[in-house]
Order: sequence, then structure tokens, then C-alpha cells
Amino acid sequence: MTTTLTEPVPPVAAARIPEPAARIGLRKTFENTLTLAYRGLLKIKHNPEQLFDVVIQPVIFTLMFTYIFGGAISGDVKSYLPVIIPGILVQTVVMTSVVTGVQLKEDMEKGVFDRFKSLPIARIAALSGALTADMVRYGIASVLTVVMGFIMGYRPEPAGVLLAVLLVVACSFATSWIWAFFGVIANKASAVQGYSMLVMFPLTFASPAFVPKETMPGWLQAFIDVNPVSHLVWACRDLMNSGHIGIHVLWSLVGAAAIVAVFAPLTVRAYMRRA
Repeated sequence: MTTTLTEPVPPVAAARIPEPAARIGLRKTFENTLTLAYRGLLKIKHNPEQLFDVVIQPVIFTLMFTYIFGGAISGDVKSYLPVIIPGILVQTVVMTSVVTGVQLKEDMEKGVFDRFKSLPIARIAALSGALTADMVRYGIASVLTVVMGFIMGYRPEPAGVLLAVLLVVACSFATSWIWAFFGVIANKASAVQGYSMLVMFPLTFASPAFVPKETMPGWLQAFIDVNPVSHLVWACRDLMNSGHIGIHVLWSLVGAAAIVAVFAPLTVRAYMRRA
């Protein structure tokens, strides 16, 4: 015996398809970048040990190199300060930019970027925010280096110091794109540290940062002439000692722009593939 249904069967409700998120514009991306840059500053506030390198390194390097090389190169410490302080400024801040890539990789390993992926923000903001926040660290390292030199008797041009600090911070921001790229593609944070030391030590020490170029062999002088760190050292030396804006300022800015032009797209592309 069969039973016939007389009541109409209600239609099955169609599953609601979520609407695609609206494209995030440039203004929103900029706002997201500033928000995540603020997150980077809060990280520094709650983990002040992140400032150890930018606080301790300028003090130790300035004292050590000045008193070790001062008498041998310039005859006395005071005469060596106009040579070493701009060199220490460049070396310290440029080396500090390496931490950007290391911390970026550590955040990726902890899954922080996976959390960012679930938020309605521009994906590139996590990357650009981290790099922007690190400019504060570069500024701290620059100020401490100049203050150490002033305490030891260095008397630079005030306006030149300001321009030199801005130039070094801008160039270090450009350099940080290199380490951000390695931070994205490397397997471990320690690998980023290894790559960066392999590149930065020859560039910073094979430069006029600590000793005049004329005291070095001819083949090394040829390398120094094309070393981008050398032009940054000469530019800062001209600005801080005499307030002169020379051709090395232009070469430094051109080099920084070239680094950003090459590594920013590479970093963003590698990051987008992982994000």
C-alpha cells in the first residue's frame, strides 16, 4: 500500500554565494600600511630587546674603531672623528636594515602573516608596514651615532647632519627591500642572517668608512669606486663636515632608487605567491 503526499514540498533554499570583496585602493593600502607600521612600533615597545642592536652597536663601534684606528690613521682621536663618525653612521644603519628581513621571516614562521591573510586589508600592507616601522630604528641608530661623536668632541655642520641622517635612513629603507626579499624566499630566519652578512661585510669594510681609499691596494680602490656604500660614506662625510651637497648624494639616491626598482617588485611578487 502506498501513501500519496498532498502537501507541497517547500523549495530548498539556495546557498548564498558570498560577494567578492571590493578591490582595495591605493588610499586604503596606505592606511593599512600605517596601521601595520604602528603594530611594528608596538612590538618594539613590548619587546625593547629589539632595540639592542641599534642602541649598543653605535656606542661600541664608535668607541672601538675610534680609539683603535684614530692614532694610526689620523695621528690622534680628535682628527679621526670627521672620518670615522660618517663611516660609522653609514655602517651601523645599513647593517641595521638586515634585521628587517630576519624579523619578517620570524613573523612568517609564527603564522602572523596567515592571520593577516584572513583580514580585509591589502596583502602588501603587512610587508610595507614592517619596512616603514623599521625606519624608526634607523633613526634611533643615526641619532645615537651622532650623539656619541659629539660627546667625543666631533663638531659637525648641524644642517648637514640632518641631511646626512635623512639620506642614510632613505638608503637603508631601500636596502631593507633586499633583506625583505630574502626574508620571503628563505627557509629560515638564520639563513637570512647568513646571506646578509655574506653581502654586507665586504661592502661595508671594503669602503672608505674607516680608512682613506688611498691607503689600499689599486685593485681594492677600483672596487671601492663602484661600491654603493662608498658613495654613501663620501656623501655623508661631505654633508656632516662641510655641509656640501656633492655628486655622491646624487649617486647614493640613484643607487637607492635602483635597489627599490629592482627588489620591491621581486619582493612583492614573492610575497603574493606565499600570501
